[in-house]
Amino acid sequence: MTPPYSEPNSIRSNPLSESILLIRRPFVNWTLEEGGNVRTIIMLVMNASVLDLNKSVVLAVDLQPRFLSAIHQAERVVRRSGALLGIARILGAPVIATVQYSEKMGGFAPELADLLETEPIDKLRFSCSGCAQVDAGLAHIGRRQVVLVGIETHICVTQTALDLLGKGFEVFVCADAVGARTEDRHQIGLGRLRDAGVAILHSESAAYEWMRSADHPEFRNVLPLIKSSA
Repeated sequence: MTPPYSEPNSIRSNPLSESILLIRRPFVNWTLEEGGNVRTIIMLVMNASVLDLNKSVVLAVDLQPRFLSAIHQAERVVRRSGALLGIARILGAPVIATVQYSEKMGGFAPELADLLETEPIDKLRFSCSGCAQVDAGLAHIGRRQVVLVGIETHICVTQTALDLLGKGFEVFVCADAVGARTEDRHQIGLGRLRDAGVAILHSESAAYEWMRSADHPEFRNVLPLIKSSA
């Protein structure tokens, strides 16, 4: 396939070189031939979509008091996660929640548990993706945009996001509603996710993208949650 725009000179002059192109277009790859040799030019497709309420599911990862007690700015993570879960409930976006090894590490944060329609899924895997119940839940819901909140940014959130991305989901991570034990771990995790093509956004952005307009019928019900979590 011919590239949809003029490729860099380095690739045109040396088509057999290894090249990675960062683009924001929905093309996966193309091949170049020279002297009987074929080289596939790999392109990392960046996730540039706007959230769609009818395509979105929220995945709340391991928001457990035992873990939260060690998280940098845990109060912010809980507050912003709670606001997004509440907004999702008002707008009708489905939510899946997980807990990590609840037998030893306890259950979901009680101040957030009331916002869930279903019981959190217990897991041992660090990634939620690959957990049979989570995978079955996503398949049943049938939505392809996954919005992540929870902990820790660089471990369970990252592994979940990358695995889901590899399965063809559009993945969005609310940077203000995820956290880690230290700020550097949090930032390194976000940087890795961004480089991989995961969309990094603010929880407030998610809410406004879901509604799209101030004349949304639930706007007045959502606005107090946005303001209270600021």
